[in-house]
Amino acid sequence: MTASTRSRSRRLPPVTVSESDGVRYLHLGTPWVQGAMRVKKPLHLELEYVQRMMAWMLLREPQALTEGHAVQLGLGAAAITKFCHRKLRMYTTAVELNPQVIEVCRQWFRLPLDDERLTVIEGDAGLYVRQPELEASADVLCVDLYDHEAASPVLDDESFYRGCHRLLAPGGVMSVNLFGRDASFERSVQRIAAAFGEEAIWVLRPTKEGNTVVLATKELAVPPRAELAARAENIETRFALPAGKWLRMMKRWHP
Repeated sequence: MTASTRSRSRRLPPVTVSESDGVRYLHLGTPWVQGAMRVKKPLHLELEYVQRMMAWMLLREPQALTEGHAVQLGLGAAAITKFCHRKLRMYTTAVELNPQVIEVCRQWFRLPLDDERLTVIEGDAGLYVRQPELEASADVLCVDLYDHEAASPVLDDESFYRGCHRLLAPGGVMSVNLFGRDASFERSVQRIAAAFGEEAIWVLRPTKEGNTVVLATKELAVPPRAELAARAENIETRFALPAGKWLRMMKRWHP
């Protein structure tokens, strides 16, 4: 880490864990939920918005769902990281600024140790996407970056999203969680569109909690609706995710 990153790390809030009705929750020193895991089903994606973050699966060829490199910016409770690593068996990298989050995920949320397909990096996501040697290294990118107050995304400017675009390989897909009382959905989507192009942006309806997932593609032709419906059925059968529901609530974004 750089000196500025180490300084930020020292100011990070404490990580706490709670449990209710068989679900374990991760918090950053506040009641806001930063992630969750059903204790008896540690690979199940418990939170609805986290399930929707996987809607990138609709935009990739069925045979590619278990191939390539998946990157997560923001570990949360490691739900997406575990799913990509254990269920999809992709090469998986997660970048998390708070070392306590990594430690708690390994102790309480069944995050495995690094292996030949899993790398968890303690570091700044904004710096990670700007590393020139990582250009075009990710096939899937999931961005979920919030501080302890969950007021708005921590990284949400055009420069950051251009870094995300550089990180993605051609044919890649990014999913972003947009949420928070101080967040501006339209402003954020316009910044994503400035980096990826307006024609590359898809938006899902907000969850009841207010999370809106945005998908952005890079040099990827999206097939007709009938093909997407067939892909959704395949995803539901193979991975028990509500892909048909995602498709019904997904539409192209227009400014």
